[in-house]
Amino acid sequence: IKVANDLRIAVDIGGTFTDVVLEEGARRLTRKLLTTPQRPEEAVLEGVRLILGDAGKAFGDITVFVHGTTLATNAVIERRGARTALIATEGFRDVLDIANESRYDQYDLTIEKPRPLVPRALRFTVPERMDVHGKVRLPLDEAAVLELAKQLKTEGIESVAIAFMHSYVNPAHERRVRNILKAELPDLWVTLSSEVCPEVREYERTSTAVANAYVQPLMDSYLARMQAAFVAEKFKGTIYLVTSGGGLTAIETARRFPVRLVESGPAGGAIFAAQVAARAGEKRALSYDMGGTTAKICLIDDYQPHTARLFEVDRAARFLKGSGLPVRIPVIEMVEIGAGGGSIARLDALKRVTVGPESAGAEPGPACYGRGGKHPAVTDANVVLGTIDPAHFAGGSIALDIDAARGALERDVAEGIGLSTEMGAYAVYEMVSENMASAARVHAVERGSVVNQYTLVAFGGGAPLHAARVAEKIGVQRVIVPPNAGVGSAVGFLAAPVSYELVRSRYMRLDTFDAAGATELLNEMSAEATALVTPGARGLPTFERRVAFMRYVGQGHEIMVTLPQRPLTEADTQALREAYEKDYAVLFERHIPNAAIEVLSWSVQVSTEAKRPEVQGKAGTAPAPKPVGRRPVFDGRSGKSAEVPVYRRESLPPGSGSGYYVSVSSGQEAQLDYAYQGSAGLVGLQYARRNGEDGFRVHGSGGLGFTSAGVMPARALDE
Repeated sequence: IKVANDLRIAVDIGGTFTDVVLEEGARRLTRKLLTTPQRPEEAVLEGVRLILGDAGKAFGDITVFVHGTTLATNAVIERRGARTALIATEGFRDVLDIANESRYDQYDLTIEKPRPLVPRALRFTVPERMDVHGKVRLPLDEAAVLELAKQLKTEGIESVAIAFMHSYVNPAHERRVRNILKAELPDLWVTLSSEVCPEVREYERTSTAVANAYVQPLMDSYLARMQAAFVAEKFKGTIYLVTSGGGLTAIETARRFPVRLVESGPAGGAIFAAQVAARAGEKRALSYDMGGTTAKICLIDDYQPHTARLFEVDRAARFLKGSGLPVRIPVIEMVEIGAGGGSIARLDALKRVTVGPESAGAEPGPACYGRGGKHPAVTDANVVLGTIDPAHFAGGSIALDIDAARGALERDVAEGIGLSTEMGAYAVYEMVSENMASAARVHAVERGSVVNQYTLVAFGGGAPLHAARVAEKIGVQRVIVPPNAGVGSAVGFLAAPVSYELVRSRYMRLDTFDAAGATELLNEMSAEATALVTPGARGLPTFERRVAFMRYVGQGHEIMVTLPQRPLTEADTQALREAYEKDYAVLFERHIPNAAIEVLSWSVQVSTEAKRPEVQGKAGTAPAPKPVGRRPVFDGRSGKSAEVPVYRRESLPPGSGSGYYVSVSSGQEAQLDYAYQGSAGLVGLQYARRNGEDGFRVHGSGGLGFTSAGVMPARALDE
């Protein structure tokens, strides 16, 4: 969301780094500093103070503050949430264990299911029962609830999730239990499944409510501290949180439903990549975001990231659906793996080099940080290879210790397999690149896409250093490394619209379609979503999208069908059938004539407009300036080091260096070994192969300018 004369700041908290971006008109400044895991707001405040100092501004000048974080996700993965209890309908205590009765690997007899956030000893039930139509079959036993309140107090429960059968139709019993518990235990956090996920599918609804309850005390405490600190600094603007679906929401809503923030940081990255793709005119883009802790892959078609209604946290098996804890929320669909700059490298029992998913994080960090880290990480490998300049890491804010990096790699990797330190570093580089290439292949196959038909958009602190190798492995022919790549997610936050989406289940069949009932439900949802969006829209117009989730009767999964933005009538039945059958045929190449169709759920999204950038014109050619220096870079394929010229990105005009391998050194606003800010616009790289020699040719792509990805041997290509 952008209004003229705004001074806007975005902050993205990652597992290792906290990224800060300031925009005022056409001016953009960036900062990157280490995350403070115990009190994340400290890094946020320090980063904002630093960037305001760079801009000559004060807290009172900020009009919009946008924030995204992986804190909720990390709390689930690391099991650092609140002591949480679950209250279910009598007879349904084991919903979290029974799940949906499927096995993500049916032939593995030693399969490990994800560990529930609430142990069985803290799952309780009370007598009550609603039927599928919302009628009371068994009244709520309020005396049992009062007894349960005493037990919750004895157990030291901080937060509770309430998930009753069919509460998505009639939430009366859940609401009554909340009132009783709050009267007895005023400090207890209470999450209702009928509010956080009012949809069918008992396991997913219960799991989502539990996840919200589990992270709510942590997230609410953090957001409250951050908000109070901003007020103390005389901040008078508006605070937004980025949701997993890529929209902005008010801080009050985020504190109520923190489960919607589980993928807020990565969602900003997908928005950033979509904006980059739009400027480049690339309708198919593969978003590749590698930070300090994780790497994320997301497919973008027609300048829009793919979205989903279900996300799995903490997968037991890296690429297998069903191996994680399901969270049913609107989310930008992506695959996420533990492959970042801080991912720890080691040898397994078979003397194979493995990388991640464990990360050194910000404390102590990789060995080269000099903060007590003893184990080698991906960043250590890049330092030893020479693709990172130790003196300019994170814009020069962190001086790296190359001797510590070499020592850790030699001790934990190279010696065990009889390699030199440099070849050990290359082995780590190669393995982490293969991990990310595998993630890209699997994600594309799951979506029915051909990955080598996409353009790779690389950003985050580490992705541009690995983009060339990943692109080669998956067959991608074109890579874009945009300006501000190291803080791409935070830049993406500033392009996100204010938005909120509601999904509710109400069953009906098309052959007995209740148009009036459907319209009444959609209007109620529209009013609720509009009330949440309007205060944050700051006078900007909003638009609405209405959707029905439909399937053939008896099938297990639904297809999303867009609805007209008006009251529905009985005459719409045929149009809905035709729309469903058209979408069904796209997925399965045929439809089933005259088969009965049913609607399970309805969705309403209210949002401000997200403007698509204009495609930039073609760039010409220009001579490259003189390099600012040279340094050795180890080439693992030849086993030798090569002297590589180093350039400052902001000094390279569009089209410069065409036909050559070019390395780019960091400018003042850059991190790692490439600059992000400069007049040349976006970066374009084209993969070239000639006489068995692989490399990337710098060229003007779509007028987006020159480029390079990381540091590569500088030699002319024979075209």
